[in-house]
Amino acid sequence: MSTPFNAATAAYGNVSRLISDQASGKMPNPAAEAGGANFGQMLAEQINSVAEAGRQSDQLGIDMVNGKANVIDVVTALAETESAMETMVTVRDRVISAYEEIMRMPI
Repeated sequence: MSTPFNAATAAYGNVSRLISDQASGKMPNPAAEAGGANFGQMLAEQINSVAEAGRQSDQLGIDMVNGKANVIDVVTALAETESAMETMVTVRDRVISAYEEIMRMPI
């Protein structure tokens, strides 16, 4: 049962690393240089909010085990995290689909 927790911890770590790389300037940001909308920053903020929702639901689960949290709060936090993850996966799938469609266009 520790495998999902380890996978979640690794995912949070990867997301945090990506966000910190974006914030520190390690990852180039051509949109910001061109003065356009910053899609990368918006995407990083959304990923960060999903990761934070996951951290909160994990903490509530731990608190419930220790007798410090209500079951209803844990279920609500898990449902919110699940919804955020489903939304993020849907956006990812749409972006990949759009990229594949662009790649199929004749030059």
